[in-house]
Amino acid sequence: MILILTDDQGYGDLGVHGNTAIKTPVLDQFALESAQFNRFYVSPLCAPTRASLLTGRYHLSTGTISVSNGLETMDAEEYTLGELFQDNGYRTGLFGKWHNGQHYPHHPLAQGFDEFTGFLAGHWSNYFDTELEKNGKSQTFPGYLPDVLTDETLAFIEENQDQPFFAYLAFNTPHSPHQVPDEYFNPYKAAGLDDELAAVYGMISNLDHNIGRILEKLETLGLEENTLVIFLTDNGPNGNRFNAQMKGIKGSVHEGGVRVPSFWRWPSKIDPGLVSTPAAHIDVLPTLAELLSLKSNGRRGIDGISLATVLNGETQQVSRPIFSHVAFPQSELGPFPGAIRKDSMLLALLPSGVELYDLKNDPDQTENLALQSPGIAEKLTEEYQLWWQKVAPQNLEDRPIPVSKQSPEIFLAAYEARFNGEIRFFEGHGWAQDWLTNWKNDSDSIYWKLNVLDPGVFEVFMEYSAHQDQVGAKLRLTDGRTNLEWMLSEAFLPNSIPSPDRVTRKEAPEQTWKLLSLGKITLNQGQQTLRITAQDIPLAGLGDIYSIRLRPIKEGQN
Repeated sequence: MILILTDDQGYGDLGVHGNTAIKTPVLDQFALESAQFNRFYVSPLCAPTRASLLTGRYHLSTGTISVSNGLETMDAEEYTLGELFQDNGYRTGLFGKWHNGQHYPHHPLAQGFDEFTGFLAGHWSNYFDTELEKNGKSQTFPGYLPDVLTDETLAFIEENQDQPFFAYLAFNTPHSPHQVPDEYFNPYKAAGLDDELAAVYGMISNLDHNIGRILEKLETLGLEENTLVIFLTDNGPNGNRFNAQMKGIKGSVHEGGVRVPSFWRWPSKIDPGLVSTPAAHIDVLPTLAELLSLKSNGRRGIDGISLATVLNGETQQVSRPIFSHVAFPQSELGPFPGAIRKDSMLLALLPSGVELYDLKNDPDQTENLALQSPGIAEKLTEEYQLWWQKVAPQNLEDRPIPVSKQSPEIFLAAYEARFNGEIRFFEGHGWAQDWLTNWKNDSDSIYWKLNVLDPGVFEVFMEYSAHQDQVGAKLRLTDGRTNLEWMLSEAFLPNSIPSPDRVTRKEAPEQTWKLLSLGKITLNQGQQTLRITAQDIPLAGLGDIYSIRLRPIKEGQN
């Protein structure tokens, strides 16, 4: 079984959905050979969709709230698709973007996957000749990242062709930064598209090519007839472009933000054609469990329903609500923006007010019926509020980073830190690969909240950069019991890593960092805070901090 998920590709980013500017011949043909869910819904943002897809549960119930600052982390106790297949004798592999927690036990290798090649955070900085994690170790992979992920998936399929396998191929594109080889970019540029759209469509054409490689491998190995392949995307498009006239883009609870392609191809079992039954990411796990006769050992309730009978050609009338919610990092969490879809009605609950649409007669959402049909709006609002009370997460501030010796190194990224004073993120949002800068006051500090699962001795390192006029400060790292003190005495001017972006990136750039050993610290079991303070900071500031790294020291090891 193969699950293919692309990143930030909208419903309209396919020729089969009416886009005449894009070239996706493989996916267009794949759609014609598949059961196509005409109304398939995911979450408005990346990590929430992935959590729901993996668990069959609304993302807020899994601990995943948003996309960064720790809010993307899924509870380790969740029962995932990886664990479902693993428990039923399948070999499991994840290739690409995880985005549901980067620390053990939230790591994919601790969440049901036997193999993992990819990255853990919300995006990656460089798509060419980049460094990825492969089964717990860092490794440089030459080539274009989506090609690399496809290569890894092909190798996994070939190695496991004689046994049941589950491959989860989570591509990184067309998420920014906008990087794509010339052979895919140039044809769209020559057709008159601007750089951004040419890059996006070029990335999608590359995806189309790589998905063709997967399908060709199945045919070559004689696995085509007996392998279920699912294709879908994780949210609406990451920009204003053709989206089949739907309202909204990524981050919106309107149709354009959450309605995506969903193609299910299984030549020996599923007849191709349009499926009109509304479905959602929460339905994937229970549907696969029934289709493949998998026994679940999950202990938490499933929000989705099995649509196996629909895929088997039986008529199934489903009248149930499908809920949406979006929370943006660094904003106050509340019930809005949210939405409820039931039968043909969509109620969007926004900070600006309530909007009601009849999707059957007004799929483009041109007429707000909230004032004309107050009874329907009120009833759907009550149903949404009951759902929100059920799934609303508690204790948002208490989300410590687990420290487990299952990992050879615990990476305490600056973008996962908390801080005070005038310190700020370099890029601003605190997305993956961002760092902390503007440390100029002795009263400021940086700290990480930890939950030490495996107590013991750890060697501590800091990644930093500093100009010559930014050295001389005295720093201290403490957990409240043990102090490590050092002077930042060596300047380090970082080298910028070449970034072949087609348009100016939103994310922080990639650069080199100085790794400084700080000594050893003993961490006791339980929750605690690891804090860095400084004195005698130069007028130019302290420099930039990228991470603290903890490496467990085994007993008897010096």
